[in-house]
Amino acid sequence: MLGAAELRALSEERGGVGAGVADAATLHGLVAERARECPDAVALTVGEESLSYGELDARSNRLARHLAARGVSAGSLVGVCLERGPDLVVGLLGVLKAGGAYVPLDPEYPADRLAFMVEDTAAAVVVTRAGLRERLPEAGFAAVCVDADSEAIGREPSGDLAADVGPDDLAYVIYTSGSTGVPKGVLVEHRSVVNRLRGTDGDFGFGPEDVWTLFHSFAFDFSVWEIWGALTYGGRLVVVDHDTSRDAAAFARLLVERKVTVLNQTPSAFGLLQQVVDRDVAGQLALRLVVFGGEALHPARLEPWWAAVGEDGPRLVNMYGITETTVHVTAREITPADTANTGVSPIGRPLADTGTYVLDAAGRVVPVGVAGELWVSGTGVARGYLNRAELTAERFVEREVGGTVRRMYRSGDLVRRTSDGELEYLGRLDDQVKIRGFRIELGEIEAALTAHPDISACTVLMREDTPGEQRLVAYAVLSPGADPTVAELRERCRGSLPDHMVPAAFVILDELP
Repeated sequence: MLGAAELRALSEERGGVGAGVADAATLHGLVAERARECPDAVALTVGEESLSYGELDARSNRLARHLAARGVSAGSLVGVCLERGPDLVVGLLGVLKAGGAYVPLDPEYPADRLAFMVEDTAAAVVVTRAGLRERLPEAGFAAVCVDADSEAIGREPSGDLAADVGPDDLAYVIYTSGSTGVPKGVLVEHRSVVNRLRGTDGDFGFGPEDVWTLFHSFAFDFSVWEIWGALTYGGRLVVVDHDTSRDAAAFARLLVERKVTVLNQTPSAFGLLQQVVDRDVAGQLALRLVVFGGEALHPARLEPWWAAVGEDGPRLVNMYGITETTVHVTAREITPADTANTGVSPIGRPLADTGTYVLDAAGRVVPVGVAGELWVSGTGVARGYLNRAELTAERFVEREVGGTVRRMYRSGDLVRRTSDGELEYLGRLDDQVKIRGFRIELGEIEAALTAHPDISACTVLMREDTPGEQRLVAYAVLSPGADPTVAELRERCRGSLPDHMVPAAFVILDELP
């Protein structure tokens, strides 16, 4: 049905950020440049404690040398199991400077899940704290404890370590939920992250005057944007402690006190925040930009924000993204006029050096206005999945579109393109859902539950009985003679699944409909 001109228009990849920018840079290299330019500028604030760029550079260099002495080099996968705080950022940067790629091991995850990730990555070294060591497997790796080993680390030279690392090397491996019950690690290179950050220069104008928050778990790839967005541009990163991140009123006070200018939020978290931001609080905010990500955004739910802040408040930008395509893929500025659109989530146009294609089940480009699967190309596309060659071949494919063969990632997301060239998110083609920004395969939860001897069958659904309040609900059929309590079923889930994957409610049925 498509003519040649329309096919070309629907098959173009947006131009890149320029030769020599993403092609030659690494994340830690960019942070080191900022440290040389402004060593006394504040890089990191946690409560009343602050680190300058010079201090951050020196501490991470010492840790990098300590790690290198334990065999970390280019290509090494290094676990990091630390709470939010200065040591977390120093740890991530130290791993990169030693040449390794960091693997986030959120200490709030169940021990079984942490053990699987350590084993799956074959991490020879894990950066942690003595008090968290018991959360990790007993053997199989060397633990570098930032507190217990602080004297040895402190004796290392503070100068840069000349690790043989380039833009094609891995920066991190972040695990996402797996439909078979096994999490999968996504391999992301320095080039992909640097390109994503530098590709937004013209859109957002980030700089050293900006103050960012680290609000999200570092096991969620939104944190990649928060941490390295702040530090590679010379800004200040305010680390939000766990309790404050769960208390909207306390978080609003922090935004005012720290004069935060760049805020990154999932729509569900922002929904709680806007409940406590009245005109008085709004007048004290220094925000210039709010970036949404991690979940579908419905602009109609932003009406309370516009009522409190007004049209002259910070820019609101919805950024659609996927872990496998390096955090963000598209961007769309949201205005009060968008609140009239209640049916879909507008996700806008592709970022620099990114292609977005709407294809049917046979891999053909569909016309404007027709729903199809979103495929993504460009520098942001990850290397693949760790130790999952078959799944990598299934999801990361080469496909000819519009006469050009490109390597693409099949997102599994259902979208359509509007007449003005923008994309609208419509939902999923499978059972995958998102809760608090985390991508969840419902099959992984079902696998954990059916492993319980008291359960013969189950299914898990995401329900949204109240707009904006999404919950996981498990429906289970018990084995003959079994009578577990809801608390026992929930505890079974907590033994192998992170908190955001534990169903909020359990419903016992005689049989599944």
